[in-house]
Amino acid sequence: MPTIYIDQISGVDAPGNGTVDQPHQTLAFAIFSTPAAEVDTTTYQIRKSAEAGYDDPTQSATKKAKKDAQGLEKKRLKAEAEEKEARERQERREKRLEESRKVVLVEDHSLPKSTKSKIVDLTGLRDQRVRVSGWVHRRRDQQEILFIVLRDGTGYLQAVLTGQTNKTYDAITLQLEASVELTGTLKAVPEGQKAPGGHELVVDYWKILGAAPGADDAFTNKLNEQSDPSILADLRHLVLRGETASNVLRLRSALLSAFRSSYAAHHLLEVTPPCLVQTQVEGGATLFKLDYYGQPAFLTQSSQLYLETCLPSLGDVFCVQESFRAENSHTRRHLSEYTHLEAELAFITFDDLMTHIEAIVCETVDKLLENPHSATLIKSLNPNFTAPARPFKRMAYSEAIVWLNEHGIQHEAEDADGNAIKDAEGKPVMVPHAIGDDIAEAAERQMTDIIGTPIFLYGFPAELKAFYMQKIPKEGETGPVCTESCDLLMPGVGEIVGGSMRISDMEELLAAYKREGIDPAPYYWFTDQRKYGTCEHGGYGLGVERFLAWLANRYTVRECSLYPRWPGRVTP
Repeated sequence: MPTIYIDQISGVDAPGNGTVDQPHQTLAFAIFSTPAAEVDTTTYQIRKSAEAGYDDPTQSATKKAKKDAQGLEKKRLKAEAEEKEARERQERREKRLEESRKVVLVEDHSLPKSTKSKIVDLTGLRDQRVRVSGWVHRRRDQQEILFIVLRDGTGYLQAVLTGQTNKTYDAITLQLEASVELTGTLKAVPEGQKAPGGHELVVDYWKILGAAPGADDAFTNKLNEQSDPSILADLRHLVLRGETASNVLRLRSALLSAFRSSYAAHHLLEVTPPCLVQTQVEGGATLFKLDYYGQPAFLTQSSQLYLETCLPSLGDVFCVQESFRAENSHTRRHLSEYTHLEAELAFITFDDLMTHIEAIVCETVDKLLENPHSATLIKSLNPNFTAPARPFKRMAYSEAIVWLNEHGIQHEAEDADGNAIKDAEGKPVMVPHAIGDDIAEAAERQMTDIIGTPIFLYGFPAELKAFYMQKIPKEGETGPVCTESCDLLMPGVGEIVGGSMRISDMEELLAAYKREGIDPAPYYWFTDQRKYGTCEHGGYGLGVERFLAWLANRYTVRECSLYPRWPGRVTP
């Protein structure tokens, strides 16, 4: 009568074990490993530790182990069946692949000549033979039918491959993101069924233009929803092929088009200022410096100064231009390079400026919602979006300080050098806001989210703003000198527009240069605007990525740029 040994501590459940030197770990596996006919005639010896002696298992332990062994047997049979099925499936696939190599697909030239078309233009070609090229966005095998969703950048098309078209080697091995050319008859889908555009292509001939890899290099193995953000950034060129990323960029295009339409309606002319400059606009600390043929130069922080020079000859102007900020910020609303929509207007007041900004924002949003294509994009990305109500709330900087304190929203205390002050436990010391504080992004956004509507925050102290901003006459002897400046704050995003009236008096501008320690010589052309027929004028800058993040409900502005740049990220 054979004897099998079980050591519950040091034993190992593996085929071939069960001896005194190599015992099993569980009684259930020992019984499972014993041929069924020999279970009742086999002796089982079990111990709970290496120090204890072997003994017969209890009757209850044996009963439970036999039940568990039955479970192991079921798992074995299931695994065996799955292995057999996988083997048969692989054999069928290999046989199908072998047979597919014999299938040569030839276009039937007796059929009507096909019309080459983009997917977006297919509706008018129903019941006709068409030829469409694109990338395999999705594929689904259903018995003897292969369904493909094709993407060409203008839309999506469902294609159906049956018969010989689905039996070729290319059809069997087709991978996502391969580029293909499909030819067939465009048919409206039967009532009750759905497909992009309401039609599908019944393919009679097709070919691969550019294959895509499978296995480890398959597209779905490169990217998925759980991919690390750094991997998504490295593979941004592939991320763009996804529906969400491409829809954001489509909406961005529609947004810029709508902005241009709004500006045209307000008689603003588009100009294209330079990106290589020798002047600063927002402070020297955030300038990207470079050597320009032996001369010091910078990447522009803003095109504002150049726009001001256009007013006497071209009237009110705007530009859509890249701006650059060498600011080591990693927040979800900052980029080192961003698209800056800027405008300058002549012969206006500060009230006119805020009214104009509000009009451009609202009219642009209205245009997007009135257009079926862009409205669909907004609905898919931000289902709960509604156009902002007018007029926008206007809140003075001093009122905002009071509001923040009344609602218990504090900020980190700082020393004279701007460093955060921390308590004994190393935590930041929080203090109430006071006049003169630069309201932090977090507090600003919290206030905007609580109020829940767009806010023009205006009248900031001069020491917090750029040198060129027009001052507000001081009331009395106390209080700071404030500026005719404003930020437009949107719920969920914060600041999306910053604007101000500009200093129009030449002597005041020269004094501002001196106060900020700026050499006026490189700014001669800017100063001349006050010398040759000055006027009251103002302007603003709108961050396109921030505006798009608000419109499309994106968590970060990095999703709103084709290839975003932030500190440490300059690829791909």
